[in-house]
Amino acid sequence: MLTCPHPPPVTIVLDPRDALPHTRTAQAAHDPATGRATIHPTIGTDSTICLAYDILAALGKPVPVTGYPRLDPTPPWAMTAAWILATPITHLTVLRTHLLTRRRLTDLLTLRERTGVHLALVCHRPRPTPTLEHALRAIDHRIAEAAAHLPGDNATNPPRPRRPLQDRWLNLPALTTFCSLDSPQRYCRCTPPLAHTRGFQPPQMPPATTAEVARRLHTATAHPHLAAALATAVFTAASDTQLATAHATDLAPHAATITLHDPDGLRHGCTTHPVPPWARPFLLAASYQHRIAAGGDTPLFTAPFPHTGLPDPTALAEACKLRPPQPPRKRPRSHRPASDKPPQETIWPLSNAHYRFPWAVMEDMRGCPAPPARHR
Repeated sequence: MLTCPHPPPVTIVLDPRDALPHTRTAQAAHDPATGRATIHPTIGTDSTICLAYDILAALGKPVPVTGYPRLDPTPPWAMTAAWILATPITHLTVLRTHLLTRRRLTDLLTLRERTGVHLALVCHRPRPTPTLEHALRAIDHRIAEAAAHLPGDNATNPPRPRRPLQDRWLNLPALTTFCSLDSPQRYCRCTPPLAHTRGFQPPQMPPATTAEVARRLHTATAHPHLAAALATAVFTAASDTQLATAHATDLAPHAATITLHDPDGLRHGCTTHPVPPWARPFLLAASYQHRIAAGGDTPLFTAPFPHTGLPDPTALAEACKLRPPQPPRKRPRSHRPASDKPPQETIWPLSNAHYRFPWAVMEDMRGCPAPPARHR
């Protein structure tokens, strides 16, 4: 079980008058990009799963989480801890903790022990409730007044600028080889060289596209292993069978590199790929989720908990509006109104070791020159 050896003390913030400026200050301080998150728990329920969903939603993840038993709290809390560990979150402020039950407070304190996050519990009472005092009886904590901890209503969130690629489909050549017909690869424990020593050039994306892909993956799913698999496919152009060969031990510390195995030589052979900075949080979250589940050296891009059916990676890519380059669309007939035109379905090429893609796409992916015309 993943634990933090010396978590920081818990701060109990007393706000007996439930002052609106203090609440606004706490909410305005919410900015996961700078390491601070403010949670307003769902009231009127004793469900510990709802509290995990509240934290995931504050981190920008869609909830509720699908694919797991509806009443099993273990996967949502493991995902919550994994995302906090993999992202810059260092401070977690929880409002209205005087309404939390003992079970929900215990889960919050367990999250603190796993992640080492600075936990601030805002209690809108003159003194901590008996439930809160009992939960913190054996835990290092301190009491602060709201006027000192939340000094005033002087923070505002600036409006978010519109992104140039917002709501647009992104055609990524790296995803052309994602759906594979190759047979599953046998497991290998080698330590292969870096990709550039094999002449493999990673797919290149403009900075604006890179930022947009990272943002969409962060907000499209709460499943770390699914986001990590799709991110890895984007920066390696790997197939789904290659991704299945990566185990937890194939990820280097701090997610600096990821090793994909190909002992049968169907693709590029066993290769170690450098992980770009934008993709490291996804792979770290997948790794932390496996460590929390005590899964051992299991496949990195699979769920570490029993599930009832998870989304397909291609469905996740389409939800993010990410797809391989598409064939040209047919022109609509002149007598057909434009509003009646059916939406175009995404075409995912099925590939295997004997299939050769269009050389224009291969040049974008690998930088290899086109062969003579007689070999096309």
